[in-house]
Amino acid sequence: MKTFRQISHERFLLLLIIPFLVECFFLAFDVFDRKDWILENVLVVIALVFLVATCRKFPLSRISYSLIFIFLALHEVGSHYTYAEVPYDQWFISLTGHSFNELVGWERNNFDRVIHFFYGLLIAYPMREVYLRIANAEGFWGYFLPFDFMMSTSMLYELIEWGTAEFFGGELGIAYLGTQGDVWDAHKDMLLASIGALIAMLLTLAINRYIQRDFAHEWAHSLKIKHPQPLGEDEIIRLRKEKGS
Repeated sequence: MKTFRQISHERFLLLLIIPFLVECFFLAFDVFDRKDWILENVLVVIALVFLVATCRKFPLSRISYSLIFIFLALHEVGSHYTYAEVPYDQWFISLTGHSFNELVGWERNNFDRVIHFFYGLLIAYPMREVYLRIANAEGFWGYFLPFDFMMSTSMLYELIEWGTAEFFGGELGIAYLGTQGDVWDAHKDMLLASIGALIAMLLTLAINRYIQRDFAHEWAHSLKIKHPQPLGEDEIIRLRKEKGS
């Protein structure tokens, strides 16, 4: 039997896709709102196509693939019920006899907030891998840029939600937006995604600081000035001179 490290990245991706598609199949039945389910899964389809299309030329680590599919699996639960209607509190009551919302002091269905937190927590590391391998980010930038990316994409998603809700309007727009009457819903979602990403990068930093021999040198080098000359108008003049020479 092959160990975790002996399984190829392509095969590992396939091993994750199969159970995920099984989950999608069962959660595609008796959905709470079919139109909302379709909207929620547009980005999922795009993500799956992208992962499959790039798995040969740019395979991610098994850790990154696992984190991505944990997030997608949680998202499918939200798309089945719509995020505002996921009955996690009823599930908790049936298991323990107590209300989870009452235990933690929640007054609304916060499944969407939890998923935004997990978006930052689970997807920040795969994005760090992309930045390190494509943009050659190192040291400080290898942690800050993934964190910044998660913050900016969280904001972008809120804008997409707003635009989609405005375009479709009515009950579908309300279901997709999922604010549940909270005027600060988008701000709280972005904050939780940012906190999740920050935790992920701090954990990664702590692990690397412990096991990486040149951690301090790489960190210091990443903050050194690489090009002492100013850009802006000076760079324009230089480029024009190069073009004319």
